[in-house]
Amino acid sequence: MSAERKTTDRAGWASEVGVPRTRAELDQRRDPILLAAIAQVAPGTELRGGIDDIIRSKEGALIVIGDPDELAFLYSGGMKLNLPFTQQLLYEVAKMDGAIIVSPDIGRLAYANVQLMPDPTIASLETGTRHRTAERVAKQTEALVISISQQRETVTVFLGKRRYQLEVVADVLAKTNQALATLETYRQRLDHVLTRLTALEFQNAVVLDDVLVVLQRAELTTRMAEEIERACVELGSEGRMIRMQLEELVGEVPREKAAVVYDYHAQGGIDATREGLQAVTELAYKELLEFELLAVLGYPATANPLDHSVQPRGYRVLSQIPRLPDSVIRHVVEQMANLEAIVRASQRDLEAVDGVGGVRARDIREGLRRLQEHNLVDRYLQL
Repeated sequence: MSAERKTTDRAGWASEVGVPRTRAELDQRRDPILLAAIAQVAPGTELRGGIDDIIRSKEGALIVIGDPDELAFLYSGGMKLNLPFTQQLLYEVAKMDGAIIVSPDIGRLAYANVQLMPDPTIASLETGTRHRTAERVAKQTEALVISISQQRETVTVFLGKRRYQLEVVADVLAKTNQALATLETYRQRLDHVLTRLTALEFQNAVVLDDVLVVLQRAELTTRMAEEIERACVELGSEGRMIRMQLEELVGEVPREKAAVVYDYHAQGGIDATREGLQAVTELAYKELLEFELLAVLGYPATANPLDHSVQPRGYRVLSQIPRLPDSVIRHVVEQMANLEAIVRASQRDLEAVDGVGGVRARDIREGLRRLQEHNLVDRYLQL
């Protein structure tokens, strides 16, 4: 298979679902301030329960979450309540015209039936009166404002200059379950190339292209997981099972990805690994191809991945040996030339490494032997 064809294949399988194409798009959807606001109105919260009751009753509402005293300059009329917040009370006061003011901790319902009078010169692209008022209040006060449309039965969140319309929970759940199924496929493919890489490492037959395939699939798996995690914020209590499955699927992926960069970065070392990992997270989807990943690992674009032989330092393989501390692994990697040298090292050679000693030297030798045997079995089962 040609280098061009392999590059196309690696880019193509990731586009089976809507993986975001740019990191800017990802960052916008993961604005931590906006996500914190979305979490406040996620299913399972009393606030969301009240909002759902309002929608089911075919009512509209304008809810402002903020310090009642700091917002008082916007009030015209209204009823001071200062009552403990409950979703039933929120539903009842929403039957009246005007806005509802809720304390920042959503612990008390402060005012109801308030007419809000924000600065009319604040620009707004909204067409409805309620949404336009909500946007202006949010921009003027930085308060969290929730606008419930009576006609369209939609919920829109405003926070400063941010605007987000909540999706129907059933739709988010369906999309997230589909993404989770795709993530399972991603993980299976990642496991396959990791197993292959381990076999090649023990055979001292790794070329740079093998490493790039693993790094790309690990990063795409990570990004899909991030998308699902973000959806779980909006799902709230409805996303509990998905979170559990997500943790099971991607628990070791960040560690595996870091180990690959540590093993194969041209310069090597903790600092180079950290820079490489940061660089790969900043790549846009279209840049997750051969030549951009070469730069992530510190290689020039002129290097031919199919012909360039590389040797692992051994960190990833050693990290698979149970009860072997990271500090000991780093000492072994630093004092041995590469994985091949570690595999060939005698008991005495390993004992001479700082922090190893006789017991751990035996554990390392036995662990490497078992990994080679298990890898042969895994490779056989995948054929």
